[in-house]
Amino acid sequence: MNESSGDSASGPSAHDWQRVLEARRTGVLTIGEPWRSVFAPLLPPSGAPLVIAQLGQSLDGRIATPTGHSHYVNAPPAIAHLHRLRALVDAVVIGVGTACADDPALTVRHVAGRSPARVVIDPGGRLPPTAALLRPDGCRRLRVTRTGTAPLAVAGLEDVPVAPEPDGGLAPDRIVDALAQRGLARLLIEGGALTVSRFLQAGCLHRLHVTVAPLIIGSGPTGLVLPPIERLEQAIRVPLRCHRLGDDMLWDVEPGAAHPGG
Repeated sequence: MNESSGDSASGPSAHDWQRVLEARRTGVLTIGEPWRSVFAPLLPPSGAPLVIAQLGQSLDGRIATPTGHSHYVNAPPAIAHLHRLRALVDAVVIGVGTACADDPALTVRHVAGRSPARVVIDPGGRLPPTAALLRPDGCRRLRVTRTGTAPLAVAGLEDVPVAPEPDGGLAPDRIVDALAQRGLARLLIEGGALTVSRFLQAGCLHRLHVTVAPLIIGSGPTGLVLPPIERLEQAIRVPLRCHRLGDDMLWDVEPGAAHPGG
């Protein structure tokens, strides 16, 4: 593990962030450490695939209270970091459960940068047409559905049919391929926890950013839910870096380089 407090406890300076945005176009990143290590992996060559996931949680791994209250587990610097991630990808992806429960807008508001396309994984087509992410604002809006599903049509919404698995679910790798075919190669899997867990389990994540607040909730849903293991030798040990974001900590995880070992 590498740890750094960063050149600013709240994240990169506005000047350095502008350099990151410019690097998204040019491929040349000219900022120093520690933020170079955070953002350089998120700036692959144009058209290259990138799938990053983000989770915000408490010190004890909770993302909400038992009633579902989650606004906000993390402090403003961590929320700004989430918006930076949105600004660097082609599309932000959430599951329909999160869309219905939280009704997020999925736009870039707390930092400079343009808003990405918005994608909801909605196998059965149950997303209500009043969902905030469907608002026409110039950004692409896509709904990933199970092949054969005929959801209610929404003006301007692109439907992305994906062949289901035997259990009726949609495989993350098929979702990634279907979106890449539509020009969306850089994806942010933003939630919820079950969607992020499925992409992690499927080996589809290049990067995982977890922001941890100095907060103990004590009960409620956890950030990652994977199949149970019997021994710690079966656990996944991942390379990571740690950075301060105000009072929160950012864990920058590289799932693709993980190896077994407790």
